[in-house]
Amino acid sequence: MKDMSMSGVMVGGAMMTPDKDIVDNAVNSSDHTTLVAAVKAAGLVETMKSAGPFTVFAPTNAAFNKLPAGTVDMLVMPENKQKLTTVLTYHVVPGRLMAADLKDGQTLTTVEGETLMVHRKGNSVMLHDAKGGMANVSIADVVSSNGVTHVIDTVLMPAK
Repeated sequence: MKDMSMSGVMVGGAMMTPDKDIVDNAVNSSDHTTLVAAVKAAGLVETMKSAGPFTVFAPTNAAFNKLPAGTVDMLVMPENKQKLTTVLTYHVVPGRLMAADLKDGQTLTTVEGETLMVHRKGNSVMLHDAKGGMANVSIADVVSSNGVTHVIDTVLMPAK
């Protein structure tokens, strides 16, 4: 059996490897440039490079593009840093949760403080946010040195 501990997962045209932290992996994904820019604008880079472990549900650029026009531009403005931080930390759960750990009907408490509901059908994992939105996990179990990332197709929105 092949040793999976050092093998990576392709995301956004780049190999995500377990020896890099969540941020260093995300920076290499061409599908996550909006997310990386948002994390930088919110001042969360150092936090997301810390020991963790974290489980990150990482929206793609296409997911951000589904938001109403101007939403991303508005969120990354310095005066909206707190709102941006709230949205981003709603995508992070303490601990290292692999897809196999996510059970149908499970409630996850995010770093932001609100919850996400897990919906599972076979190998398909979806997340239900506080505003009723649903995100599908398109790439699961992207392991980093300080946690795991699951790529999602929709930006999750907290209630506040």
